[in-house]
Amino acid sequence: MTKYYLLGIKGTGMSTLAQILYDLGNEVSGFDDAKGYKFTEDGLKKRGIKIFYDHDHKIDKDTIVSYSVAVDDTNPEMKRVKDLGLKIEPYASLMGKVIDMFETIGVSGTHGKTTTSSLIRHILEDTYGCNYFIGAGDGYVSKKNKYYVVESDEFNRHFLYYHPKFSIITNIEREHMEIYKDIDDLRTSFETFANNTHDLVVANGDNEVIRKINFKTKVIFYGFNDNNDIIIKNVKLNDNSSSFDLYEKNKLIGSFTIPLFGKHNIMNATASIIITSKLGLSIETIKSELLTFINAKRRFEITNVGDTVIVDDYAHHPTEIKATIEAARQHYKGRKIVAVFRPNTYSRTKDFKDDFIKDLSLADKVYMTEVCSNREKASDYPGVSSKIIADNITGCEMVEEDSIDKLSKEKGNVVLFLGCADNSHLISGFKEVLEKDLNR
Repeated sequence: MTKYYLLGIKGTGMSTLAQILYDLGNEVSGFDDAKGYKFTEDGLKKRGIKIFYDHDHKIDKDTIVSYSVAVDDTNPEMKRVKDLGLKIEPYASLMGKVIDMFETIGVSGTHGKTTTSSLIRHILEDTYGCNYFIGAGDGYVSKKNKYYVVESDEFNRHFLYYHPKFSIITNIEREHMEIYKDIDDLRTSFETFANNTHDLVVANGDNEVIRKINFKTKVIFYGFNDNNDIIIKNVKLNDNSSSFDLYEKNKLIGSFTIPLFGKHNIMNATASIIITSKLGLSIETIKSELLTFINAKRRFEITNVGDTVIVDDYAHHPTEIKATIEAARQHYKGRKIVAVFRPNTYSRTKDFKDDFIKDLSLADKVYMTEVCSNREKASDYPGVSSKIIADNITGCEMVEEDSIDKLSKEKGNVVLFLGCADNSHLISGFKEVLEKDLNR
């Protein structure tokens, strides 16, 4: 048994890693600056993994330390573990070691990683059994299971430590440009990841950047375009589901229905169908499993308060915001769609300003909070704030937890809380406003 101490343990990646290490029989604890509740701590509490908030507790000398990107050298706890002379191992390096223990399916891409990983997990859990590492704070490993589904993140080039047996590339778009020089640099990283894959890559063939990759591993392309190996046809976007057919050349593979909304989720489902069928599951079994799928936390997570619909969604990139608004229009035809967006990082706010303006404007009404960033300093981005977006969207209003009463006029509408930063306090404040009104 090895002892691990994880700094920033409430982060989505670190929380999931902590759960995996614990399930493998190790002793795990961690530190976090955030004392308030985060949904990512649910799995930690379930396992009894201790979270420390002070700098006085004892740490054994044989403990291995890892850390999230939000914890830098100025953090007092990072300084302390270094002063103690403890071994420090990067997050991605630890992940790579765990991956090598199983037949791993690495799910990568700018968007759709969590939903695609969750779909594969759901299908395999009820059939072969499945280990998983999903970026919604969900992780589980049993040495009895053969397969391991891993959300493989391109941030900080983490996924280059991974050598999966199978991999998926859902799409490649400009993102994390504070890490990558340009789109070619980003594509090159995905190319390395693809060619680190041992057996098979399943890739979105409609994506022009993916088509430029020089694949050395066998690849199956999927998408709506006729030049793909697996082609999506006959799409029907219904109020409570989405249906579609899959063809291999001119041969019908099957007709599928998923309890998800939007063409982006049809793409995610298609990738999961291809992978699980290649693992030997019948199309009929896959069809049946898809019907009972429930998405991961903060992926179009719906709560109803009276006649008001609240949707919590992780969408933080313009493409994701557009997809979420379109999904809401599919599911709630004729309803007013309100977007409440918490931008994450100053670099993304600056890089995608025009796209945020365009895609947020697809909502009927927009509210924004100030930028939330735990890994960048406002002083390094002079002039960058939420106002550079909000001032260019007609009728957009700024809102924070202490001014959540502004949203009272959205009673009876569909209100989307968008962003990768935790929106739980905003949502709970809005729920209180609605419940007070209901109890009058």
